[in-house]
Amino acid sequence: MSHTSFNSRYRRTMQIDTISVPTSELNYGCLTAGDSGPLALCLHGFPDTAHGWRSLLPALADAGYRAVAPFMRGYAPTSIPADGQYHVATLARDATVLHDALGGDSDAVIIGHDWGALATYGAAAFAPDRWRRVVTAAVPPAASMATAMTTYDQLKRSWYMFFFQVGLSDFVVSMNDLEFIERLWADWSPGYDASIDMQHIRDSIGSPEHLTAALGYYRATWGSQPVSAAYQQIQDVLGTPPPQPTLYIHGRNDGCVGVEFAENAAAGLSEGSRAAIIEDAGHFAQVEKPEEFNRLVLEFIQS
Repeated sequence: MSHTSFNSRYRRTMQIDTISVPTSELNYGCLTAGDSGPLALCLHGFPDTAHGWRSLLPALADAGYRAVAPFMRGYAPTSIPADGQYHVATLARDATVLHDALGGDSDAVIIGHDWGALATYGAAAFAPDRWRRVVTAAVPPAASMATAMTTYDQLKRSWYMFFFQVGLSDFVVSMNDLEFIERLWADWSPGYDASIDMQHIRDSIGSPEHLTAALGYYRATWGSQPVSAAYQQIQDVLGTPPPQPTLYIHGRNDGCVGVEFAENAAAGLSEGSRAAIIEDAGHFAQVEKPEEFNRLVLEFIQS
């Protein structure tokens, strides 16, 4: 187990540890902070890593949670799945498996960003007794996102999803030390210096096999490969709003998903849910405005 001191500018003293969590399906590399308390599982998206939670993990630990951020399936150091499955139902199943492996109980909370948000919606709807509170960011609930994907403006923002369906994307995205991904960050979080994040991303999905895994999420969602029967029960509840109170967070300047689809995101969620817009933040609000993001999360999960 290695230890990484947390950046002092966030005024946190808790260390972030690196652990390995073996399961019957995958070996997960995880970042964690806090040795006891309810589980707080934090799921990252694309193109990101568990390091995207480097501010929130210590804040959760300081508040009495055992905070764990896995590298999602296919993102090193987590292993690449032998079954090649990257459907959202599979990601939601991973969250359930990790809840068991980490000794979570009914007081656990689940927090997801981007693809991690989709996994969070699915996991919370499939096994609501496992998660007391739900927090998602950057990808609105199914009803709002479905509306978004029928509009010209959002389809224009989402062009990369369709580009990832063709083999040329493997070559183009890998060029010039993942310059394509660096440009996505610049478009999605205008004005933010992502140099630290990009180094972590290069370490995690810089190899051809791990980059293929990361792009596989999009190919599974928009392609023709059916979800494995092993995940069908979760697939059946996808799109169902989580029954728990849910906090949805979105950056005002998000260049990936338009803020107009986020402002009323809580309308179709359970009682006690709410949506929050962070000003002067883009798609990666958790690293752009960490203090505001952390405050919103902690106030909600402690309520």
